[in-house]
Amino acid sequence: MTPLLTVEEHRVRVLDAVSVLPVETVRLADAAGRTLAAPVRAAHDLPGFDNSSMDGFAVRFADVEGADAANPVTLRVVADLPAGSSDDPSFGAGEAVRIMTGAPVPADADAIVPFEDTAGGLADSLGTVEVRRAPAASGAFIRRRGGDTRAGDIVLSAGERLGPFALAAAAAAGVAELEVHRRPRVAVVSTGSELVAPGVVPGRGQTPDSNSTLLTGLVADADADVTVISSLRDDANAIHALLEHAGDVDVIVFSGGVSAGAYEPVRQALEGRIAFEKVAMQPGKPQAFGALDDGRLVFGLPGNPVSVAVSFEVFVRPALLALQGRTVIGRRIARLTASESWTTPPGRRQYLPAVIDLVVGTVRPATAGGSGSHLAASLARAEAFAIVPAEVSTVSVGDPLDVMLIP
Repeated sequence: MTPLLTVEEHRVRVLDAVSVLPVETVRLADAAGRTLAAPVRAAHDLPGFDNSSMDGFAVRFADVEGADAANPVTLRVVADLPAGSSDDPSFGAGEAVRIMTGAPVPADADAIVPFEDTAGGLADSLGTVEVRRAPAASGAFIRRRGGDTRAGDIVLSAGERLGPFALAAAAAAGVAELEVHRRPRVAVVSTGSELVAPGVVPGRGQTPDSNSTLLTGLVADADADVTVISSLRDDANAIHALLEHAGDVDVIVFSGGVSAGAYEPVRQALEGRIAFEKVAMQPGKPQAFGALDDGRLVFGLPGNPVSVAVSFEVFVRPALLALQGRTVIGRRIARLTASESWTTPPGRRQYLPAVIDLVVGTVRPATAGGSGSHLAASLARAEAFAIVPAEVSTVSVGDPLDVMLIP
């Protein structure tokens, strides 16, 4: 009997076949979810000038150093600076400038007194101001030029995903275009003569095709583009036709048709062109993978919904992210303790759809009595996959487990 591959052995085979996709330049507004191909450097200092971090008064620290409620200091207000002003009003000893958050600090000022530390506050501050609490030191409440980033500093590194925070950082650094890797183009293909479209009442021997919906969502979550969606009968000729139709994709993901049964169209059509393996995992033992002569990567996943989800997370998603040049290609892993007991298959690593409580640090199966590979309902409740090592046969309450966090 051929020994089972470990999860790591199969994943290495997959990732060894990946070549990073080409680079293209896109506008900042079109870069959401893309992966940086080159570092982003600040185009200018940030902030670009000394500015106030508070609404208040620009002052000379020496004038107000000893101010408190018992010994207030009165200053004459000689100018007003709203945010967006380019003025640099001069002022002397015993004087101040009213200033709003973000406005440039006058050259004569070396501290800001917030409105909260004055008697009159905003309503009574254009003639004189009474300071009742001194700033802690010279420079108080002043954001210095370049205090965040200097021109030329690396703001974002190659391999990072451009989410909202990263895009905002690029915008603040004055960058309008970004070099990114092209998104992978993916074909999602469900196989099975028993499949009917969602919404069609299944007859005897039929079942709704949920895998197409599942895989389309998972591919999109991996920041790749689904360009072909198909559901095929158990017919090897249909697989050949699909390969012709999907000639411009980078990745083809089949669900079903890869096991050892009599009606396995993916195996019948592609045996000898890609490898059909058995991996020591549950669910997801039968796996197919390979690169066609034209470079397209082909994944063949088991057909049961939980098997599809687990196989995608463990093998397909890392490959899609690696194609994009992503630095981090794995889901976050947390260490939690089991709040229930369950048995696991001997000799295979289990990925169990699970519910977690991060407050108390526990994990339990998403459905009562476990989550078999056919129980699609367990995916709807799952917040994570509990990862049970192959050498463990029973999980007991209180056992520590690694948990793969999923959206």
